[in-house]
Amino acid sequence: MTASSHRILLADDHALVRRGVRLILDAEPDLCVVAEASDGAEAVAVAREVPVDLAILDIAMPRLTGLQAARELSRAHPDLRILILTMYDNDQYFFEALRVGASGYVLKSVADRDLIGACRAAMRNEPFLYPGVETTLIRKYLDRAGQGRTLPEKAITDREEEILKLVAEGHTSKEIGDLLVISAKTVERHRANLLQKLGLRDRVELTRYAIRAGLIEP
Repeated sequence: MTASSHRILLADDHALVRRGVRLILDAEPDLCVVAEASDGAEAVAVAREVPVDLAILDIAMPRLTGLQAARELSRAHPDLRILILTMYDNDQYFFEALRVGASGYVLKSVADRDLIGACRAAMRNEPFLYPGVETTLIRKYLDRAGQGRTLPEKAITDREEEILKLVAEGHTSKEIGDLLVISAKTVERHRANLLQKLGLRDRVELTRYAIRAGLIEP
């Protein structure tokens, strides 16, 4: 472990899974597993004793599920980044993961491909959406609209909505400025207004709002 390594708590009730995931993470110079837990309650307890930057939680664990543990960890450690690692390709779990404070949702079936990128995105305070989930989000939005159900009340201007969407898609302020032909400083001002108007704190929360409003596109 180097001084610049991100300290990771890994929680899964299967020792073999933890061993495999640890091998993937510890092979990276900027990532280091410093603590393990075999269930959600243990993960919450360990986080009180061991300084960690990122918690990777399985969903289906004894005592506390990964989602329940994520909720407690988010409340107790607001700066802690959280990823859900699961075998369930389930949009209900995905939405719940975002609601309880997770920055991303990684499928175990493709962990060797996606987990490192998800960890680094989380540490940059950026969301990680597993491949295919964007299509699910758009489909749900269109289904709701087609059934005549109430759509989210528009609380922001058209320009703010444009910027929110691009922020949620991961673009930088400079990239957004280039796309909308405005300065990066103007983009930052709109982003600050969005955070204040919506009562949000950062890019992750802006992305959650964009998901709820159906703004994310594949």
